[in-house]
Amino acid sequence: MVKAYLRYEPALTFGVIASPESNVVYDPSGRRLLAAALDRLAAWDIKRGLPSVSFAPSSSSPSLAVSCIASSHSAAVSSSIASGHADGSIRLWDAETGACEATLHGHRSAASALRFGPSGAVLASGSKDCDVILWDVVAQAGLFRLRGHRDQVTDLVFLDSGKKLMSCSKDKFIRVWDLETQHCLQIVGGHRSEIWSMDVDPSERFLVSGSADPELQVFRIRQSVEEGEDWSKWDVLKLFGEIPRQSKERVANVRFNRDGSLVVCQVAGKTADIYRVLDETEAARKAKRRVSRKKEKASAKSMIAEENGTIIDPLPVQNLQNPTVIVTDVFKLFQVLRASKKICSITFSPSNPPRGCLATLSLSLNNNMLETYSVDKEKVSKMYSVEMHGHRSDIRSVSLNSEDNLLMSTSHNAVKIWNPSTGECLRTIDSGYGLSSAFVGNRYALVGTKSGTLEIMDIASGSLTEAIEAHAGSIRSIVPIPDEDGTVGARGFVTGSADHDVKFWEYQLVQKSDNDSKQLTVTNVRTLKMTEDVLAVSISPEGKHIAVALLDCHVKVFHMDTLKPSLNLYGHKLPVLCMDISSDGALLVTGSADKNLKIWGMDFGDCHRSIFAHSDSVMDVKFVYRTHYMFSVGKDRTMKYWDADKFELLLTLEGHHAEVWCLTLSSRGDFVVTGSHDRSIRRWDRTEEQLFIEEEKEKRLEETFEADLENDNDYRYGQKDDAPDEGSVGVPGRKTKETVTSADAIMDALDTAEEELKRINQHKMEEQITAKAAKFQPNVIMQGHSPSDYVLNVVSSIRPNDLEQALLALPFSDALKLMSYLKEWSLVPSKVELVCRVCLVLLQTHHNQLTATPAARSLLTELKDILYCRVKECKDTIGFNLAAMDHIKELLALRSDAPFRDAKAKLMEIKKEQSKRSSSRLDGDEKRKKKRKKASAES
Repeated sequence: MVKAYLRYEPALTFGVIASPESNVVYDPSGRRLLAAALDRLAAWDIKRGLPSVSFAPSSSSPSLAVSCIASSHSAAVSSSIASGHADGSIRLWDAETGACEATLHGHRSAASALRFGPSGAVLASGSKDCDVILWDVVAQAGLFRLRGHRDQVTDLVFLDSGKKLMSCSKDKFIRVWDLETQHCLQIVGGHRSEIWSMDVDPSERFLVSGSADPELQVFRIRQSVEEGEDWSKWDVLKLFGEIPRQSKERVANVRFNRDGSLVVCQVAGKTADIYRVLDETEAARKAKRRVSRKKEKASAKSMIAEENGTIIDPLPVQNLQNPTVIVTDVFKLFQVLRASKKICSITFSPSNPPRGCLATLSLSLNNNMLETYSVDKEKVSKMYSVEMHGHRSDIRSVSLNSEDNLLMSTSHNAVKIWNPSTGECLRTIDSGYGLSSAFVGNRYALVGTKSGTLEIMDIASGSLTEAIEAHAGSIRSIVPIPDEDGTVGARGFVTGSADHDVKFWEYQLVQKSDNDSKQLTVTNVRTLKMTEDVLAVSISPEGKHIAVALLDCHVKVFHMDTLKPSLNLYGHKLPVLCMDISSDGALLVTGSADKNLKIWGMDFGDCHRSIFAHSDSVMDVKFVYRTHYMFSVGKDRTMKYWDADKFELLLTLEGHHAEVWCLTLSSRGDFVVTGSHDRSIRRWDRTEEQLFIEEEKEKRLEETFEADLENDNDYRYGQKDDAPDEGSVGVPGRKTKETVTSADAIMDALDTAEEELKRINQHKMEEQITAKAAKFQPNVIMQGHSPSDYVLNVVSSIRPNDLEQALLALPFSDALKLMSYLKEWSLVPSKVELVCRVCLVLLQTHHNQLTATPAARSLLTELKDILYCRVKECKDTIGFNLAAMDHIKELLALRSDAPFRDAKAKLMEIKKEQSKRSSSRLDGDEKRKKKRKKASAES
């Protein structure tokens, strides 16, 4: 019999609020803030500090970190949220349900920039592969690829109602693309270092770009230029000036607010500069004041020069009469936002700010926090923050209580108590740098810190009851002592420290005063002195032996009652970092920094097997209760499931995005919890699905082969040139496993249909020859469809984004077969768009061979006439429907009882009137203050 095991699968991920690698944006409603949490997104209700919607990929898809996010504020398209990932894929999400609607493959490296067009139907993506790809969000397919940049694309902006696109890159250039003709209109230089971000104000007057230069560059956009100014025929951007920055660090983000009155410049540090953008009237007024001050200074200098007998040239008369507005007249430093930690991303809220505020902006910090600030005329003040749902640093230890309904995690400054079933944070308790932890019943918890302090915490009240100076070095292990009946932790616990001591502790309940309830405290009863730093401690389940791992790579086993040596285990080349003893006390497993697991017998201390387990240091290992199965985690970001009797790897579980420091198992072994350097806590559940060792080995070999095959395909024809063709256009998609599978499916369907047609023709001939022919039996694979319908169903089932690459993989003979079906398919009204797309790709790919093949000429002539008529019919139908909907809209608007008719326009008028009144009041107050100051000065 082949032994079967039960599979473990990822079930829950929590603890991450915002990943530092991605940006934050508001969702289409403007009420929730979207932040990346490693491989998923979360929409946060900032006021309540709770996640409202989670955008999680399916469990079958690989765990890929989110590198950028974009949202569309157009209600015309359901897929209004897009996320770019580390492998270059783009995922489209439904904002309401959180469902992934499509996955688009086109980039060969991580996506670095995303931006929706004004209509929301077009998405532009930039990547580290230096390409820009335009995607059709409705059709869920790529439109075209724009090549020209020589380094990573860092930001994208649409112009002119989505007809033009601007892209900036680390190659120090900004490119302006015409999307209708698909070529580069203008290349703008001027920056002396890598450009990291840019943005355009809503009225499309200015473009602001930021780099590592000490100033921001401001460009005028052609649409806003007055007639008579000197512009080249094709230029879209023209340098307006430079704004000096406050910080010396490079720019990370530049963003305008909703009405374009403010622009924020976030640097790669703790500050963000907020600039006020003045309108044309205010800028002209400021320019006049600037010129008048210059005139006063010049006149004063001329008077002094006349007294000294020298002559100074006067200012030009034209400048005095018609002052030219410069960049400092329009952009004025308004406020400086200073955060507590490094800012990763910043965004303005698209919704209306609170009364008295100019704008509301949100930012993500690199310590796993979200903060929201209000900007007013006086200061920038914090409004809300999201910090309870995650640690500020990496997680160093995790532990479960005896009932498996409470989970404790420790980090550098806090201990958090979680519900492991839901991932909800129940308590947050301030502490030291916790390296080890353990529960005492369900009320108390023990934490061993890096400074050597042993902290006792009351879980119910969420407070630290006592801090004991237990060791002179860091406490690496806290292990409860089991009773003879198997009760864990009833007798006390053991701590191992870097001060060479292993200490034994007992519990005591002490009442400090008459009014207080009894509190838990501990006393040291025994101490075992070692010669080296203690890295790990483990106790056998029956409490007879204690194993101690030392810095000299040895593991020493002692009798618990007498503390006399029992075994000395050596063989690791680097120190042992973790170990565990099986529940029957027969096996001891050790994990080391030499990447190996060693399985030892507890009776004679012999090494049963040494296994090369991980590609980096093994950080923790645990046996499943009442079995010889074990889990190990390491710095290679994986968790592995082993059979210690057969010395076989059963399962490799991937999901973490950084080193995995710790793991803990439930008492029944039905789930595992891991903690990582990426600040996430992951729960893995045991399922009822069986796994077999041989099948898993075959899967791992196939994955390795496919990964090598993809790498070979990328460089089959040599390394890609660093300098692409100037402004060239390419195919948007790329070859993946899905496209290869789709091409194989089309070829199989064509072969099956061809065989079926031969059988049908043969049967017709038999009927003509013999009167009594057998009844025709159709192919079962075709499921009752005709050959044409069968091939059409196969082609229609291919994802729109993969169809082009699948058709490119077809040989000419199969392409010719496929084109023979297009005439029949074009008669189906719902498939006209698909037929046109297939025909266009095949014509572009096999144009020379098709024109040289006599049999294909008649086919092309027929398709030309048929497709033209069918497309015209579809176009007329769509136009008729649009006109009908516009007519219905006008009829509804004319009704007197139409609810909230013109409510938005009236509201905007009221707000404009209120703003005018408030500005007039402020001007009147300022004039009165000036008069009072003058009167007091004269008196």
